[in-house]
Amino acid sequence: MQNRKHVFRSALVFLILIFCFCLFVVKLILIQVFRAEHLAELADKQHKHVIEIEPVRGNIYDRKNRLMAFNISVFSLYANPRHMSDEDKQKAVSRLSVLLNMDPEIIAKRLARPKYFVWIKRKLNVELVQQIKALKIRGLGFRKESKRHYPNGHLAAHVIGFAGIDNQGLTGLEAYRDAQLKGEPGKELIFQDARHQELLLGDSMILPKDGNSLYLTIDETIQFIAERSLEESYQKHNAIGASIIVMDVKTGEILALANRPTYNLEKVSESSIESRTNRAMHYGYEPGSVFKVVTAAAGLEEGVFDEEDIIFCENGKYRIGNHILNDHHPYGDLSFRDVFSFSSNIGTAKIAERLGPPIIYKYAKRFRFGIKTDIDMAGEIRGYLKHPSKWSKTSIGAIPIGHEVLVTPLQLVSAIAAIANDGLWMKPYVVKYIKNKHNQVIQSFEPQIVDRVISAETAQRVKAILQNVVDKGTGRNAKIKGVSVAGKTGTAQKVVDGKYSHDKFFASFFGFAPVEDPKIAVVVVFDEPHPQYFGGTVAAPVFKEVVENTLSYLESSQP
Repeated sequence: MQNRKHVFRSALVFLILIFCFCLFVVKLILIQVFRAEHLAELADKQHKHVIEIEPVRGNIYDRKNRLMAFNISVFSLYANPRHMSDEDKQKAVSRLSVLLNMDPEIIAKRLARPKYFVWIKRKLNVELVQQIKALKIRGLGFRKESKRHYPNGHLAAHVIGFAGIDNQGLTGLEAYRDAQLKGEPGKELIFQDARHQELLLGDSMILPKDGNSLYLTIDETIQFIAERSLEESYQKHNAIGASIIVMDVKTGEILALANRPTYNLEKVSESSIESRTNRAMHYGYEPGSVFKVVTAAAGLEEGVFDEEDIIFCENGKYRIGNHILNDHHPYGDLSFRDVFSFSSNIGTAKIAERLGPPIIYKYAKRFRFGIKTDIDMAGEIRGYLKHPSKWSKTSIGAIPIGHEVLVTPLQLVSAIAAIANDGLWMKPYVVKYIKNKHNQVIQSFEPQIVDRVISAETAQRVKAILQNVVDKGTGRNAKIKGVSVAGKTGTAQKVVDGKYSHDKFFASFFGFAPVEDPKIAVVVVFDEPHPQYFGGTVAAPVFKEVVENTLSYLESSQP
């Protein structure tokens, strides 16, 4: 009886063992056959992961190879939540929130993710990195990255623009030329042992392709001259906005471009949308009397007028349609030349009436108003120029004097530069060439003649008229001792709530120097200066200071 019980127990144990063995075999088959792929992926995640290697973003230089934007090495903090205990995570939340000035909940949410790699904060300075390392929190690590640095702060901010946290261009040339600047990322395969120590293998890396560098037409010194003078006058005249552009007359190269308000490229987060707006290209405004150069050029080029023709200016009041046109000063008889020297609205309107709307429109179009300049920057607007079929009965008295038309400062400087350049309209541009990291030129940009807007002879005659504006007329505040200057003032009422305001104005001046051999053209525009608001009073002195200092600098820097 006892032996029979023993045999039964042995058989039962044997059967249980056989059953367990079969169960293990079935389980192993299920794992190997049906879950092999999933478990292999899990093992891969635990022991290796791919990190993208950031390429070095290309630099930005001015025309004399001075750095205006480049990258510096920084470290970014990441965490491996799967390798952290609850105690590690609690310590990280409490300590890092203070050091990094971050919301503890944000850090806690990131550490709660079931991942092997999450960013905590990017682009940290060296001091912070050392403080975090001193905490010795398991699961935290650093990756070497780069951060965009702008050594000149606000200088040329609207031209250069800025790049974001991932070194992607967001505004200005940083955005427009992002494809050339950013390069191509590489990849690094990281292996980890059982203790989560990183192991680098020789064939586990694909090197990044660094970005190319931009060499601009902008001259850092001229940019500083322009911004300093603009800023002083912007503050002095309590304006809400201002723009200045300096252009090489013969090439179309932009030597300086600035706006107010502006912002610091190193402190973008503290700036407003308004301060980041490139008013020189993005804002259209009614230019006022600076637009009269179109009428002057049209009258001479068409052969309808010459400089000595007499225009009766109606002693300051003239009816066009149902509108009374006024002059700032009452004039009687003025020569064609003096109509523009003293900026008579009535004289200009009477010249335009004789020429007719189609002629005025033709020359405004020739000077490329209502057309984008196609500068190599993003966001340019075309302005607005009405076709004669849409002119009202009063348009012939408005458009020739710079109303019912919208222009940009960039269009204005291009137009006055065409007169200075004997009638040749040059395409404006800001990038001279692009080089790779081996200093090889991979793309260059040359001066481009777009059109002849007036004959060289007519251009010379308009130059003389504009020189007279500065010597004897409304532009006398632009005079420079020892330098011949040509230019035109502009004062235009702003449209507010559909009506012309009597206390808000645009003040403008544009011109070039020296007249006999023009080197640079400059436009200066102020938005709502007060209490003074005339272009000859507010904008002309800025033009004078910038032109005088720029010509002196160019002369001293010649070899």
